[in-house]
Amino acid sequence: MKTMQNWQQTLSEIVTCPHELLRLVELEALIPETPKTHAFTLRVPRPFIARMEKGNPHCPLLLQVLPSLLESFDAPGYSIDPLAEEQASAGKGLLHKYQSRVLITLTSSCAINCRYCFRRHFPYQENHPGKKDWPALFDYIKNDTRINEVILSGGDPLLVPDNYLAEFIHKLADITHVTTLRIHTRLPVVIPARLTSRLLNVLTQTRLHSVLVTHINHANEIDDSLTQALAPFVTSRITLLNQSVLLKHINDDANALIALSEKLFAAGVMPYYLHTLDKVQGAAHFAVAHEKIEQLNLTLQQALPGYLVPRCVTEVAGARSKVPFRRAKDTQFIF
Repeated sequence: MKTMQNWQQTLSEIVTCPHELLRLVELEALIPETPKTHAFTLRVPRPFIARMEKGNPHCPLLLQVLPSLLESFDAPGYSIDPLAEEQASAGKGLLHKYQSRVLITLTSSCAINCRYCFRRHFPYQENHPGKKDWPALFDYIKNDTRINEVILSGGDPLLVPDNYLAEFIHKLADITHVTTLRIHTRLPVVIPARLTSRLLNVLTQTRLHSVLVTHINHANEIDDSLTQALAPFVTSRITLLNQSVLLKHINDDANALIALSEKLFAAGVMPYYLHTLDKVQGAAHFAVAHEKIEQLNLTLQQALPGYLVPRCVTEVAGARSKVPFRRAKDTQFIF
C-alpha cells in the first residue's frame, strides 16, 4: 500500500485551474466557463483526472467536476440548504437528523469539488469542530442513549491524518452505547493511496463496527489502482458500501448503472444507495426526470440480482430516514 506521505503529496498537487484540467484531458480548444458564483471552485486530484476519457467533452467523470454556466441559473424549488441541515444542527459540527445516529462534519474540506454537491453552500467555517469542540460532541452523544451509530461526513473525513482519526475513534469507543462508526468518503476513489495500512489498522483495531461508504457514480471511476488499494479492506472485517447520485448525462443510463454495480461487486464493495439529486442551487441541470428514474429502477431490478440493486432513495428535509423514491415522488413538498 502507498504511504501517508504519498497521498498527502498527491493532495498538494490537486488541479484547481480549469485551463489545466482541459489541457490534461486534451480539450485545450474548449473555453472554461465561470459560473456567476465561483466560491465553489474547481478541485480535482490528478489520479481521478487520469481516468477521464481524453478528448471527450462528454466524459462522465469530467462532467462531475468541470464548472458550468448552468450553475448560475436560479432554479425554482432549489435552495442553498435543500435538506434543512441548519435546523438539524445539535452543536458545532454535529447534525442529528435521525433518531439512532448522528453525523459529524469532522473537517470542512474535500479533495474534490463535485458540482452537484448538496453541501456546496454549507457554512463549514461555523461547523468545523476542532479538538477543543470534541468534549461537547462526545457529551451530546453520551447523553442520548438512543444513538448507536456515528457517521463521519464532511467535507471528507479521510482528509484528516490517520493519527487524528485514531484519537477521535478511541474517544468515541469509550461511549458504550455507540456500536457503529460509519465513514462517508470520496477520497479513496479520487486518491486511492489514501487507503493506508495505518488507516486499516485504525478501523479494525476498535471495538466499533467500522463501515466505509465510498461515493462512486460511474464504473469508469473504478480502476486497478482503486481495486488494489481496497483489497486489504475487503478482506478485513470492515463493511464496504457504495452510494451514488443519479446524474443527468453522467449515469442516467441502465447500462451505465448495471456496469457500476457489477464493477463495485468485483472490487468487493456492495451497492447501497442510489440517491436522487438533492435540490441544491447550482445543480438543477443534473436532475433526472421522475419517469426516467422509475424506468431505470425497474430495469436494474430486472437485470441484476437483488443484492446488486442499490436502493433508490430521496433525502427529505425533516424526514426520519431516507425515503424510497416511489413514495417520495408523490410527496408534494419534495418535488
